[in-house]
Amino acid sequence: MHPLRLYADCLRRGTDHGEQLARFSDGTVVPLRVDRYLGLADETDELLLTDVCGPVLDVGCGPGRHLHALAARGVFALGVDLSPVAVDLARGRGARAIVGSIFDELPGSGTWRSALLLDGNIGIGGAPARLLARIGTLMCDEGEILVELDPPETATATVRARIETAQRASSWFPWARVSTAGIEPVAVAGGFEATETWSLGDRWFARLTR
Repeated sequence: MHPLRLYADCLRRGTDHGEQLARFSDGTVVPLRVDRYLGLADETDELLLTDVCGPVLDVGCGPGRHLHALAARGVFALGVDLSPVAVDLARGRGARAIVGSIFDELPGSGTWRSALLLDGNIGIGGAPARLLARIGTLMCDEGEILVELDPPETATATVRARIETAQRASSWFPWARVSTAGIEPVAVAGGFEATETWSLGDRWFARLTR
């Protein structure tokens, strides 16, 4: 099954789908946090977004919990996601979101002050340096990227991934896992530097600047 079809089904059914997992070709299996994606921004999200400056581009926005939280703060934000179902859900929350790839032509090129790569979305496409370089072309000179990472003990590597439920599994697709310990060379290769890394609860983050 195509990953976007199974992801859409998971979003539609929510936690009624039973256990939902992301399996990586390195043998790691982690929960697919559909409940988090569909929920409102939690305390960690809210703390994370406190100092984010608009306009904001949310890459892989999903159902839009970060977009919703930013809108509540009066911060202009636009989400982009490959999943029409995710974008519909985000718009249903009153967020601005479009269906598309970060590598497509996007509005506001060169003007975005902040970009979000949360929920592991630095893995999109399996080439994180290329992804960062692309985002860099969309941002203003003083722009920064807020990235969610794997814990420092995780190996930074290009892998394949698939989505699994109790009934079905998607086809494999390219992904990357980037840890807190491994972000600096990836950032530099993409035209940025990691100026700050930190943890909130069990989640890890970095701030990337030019």
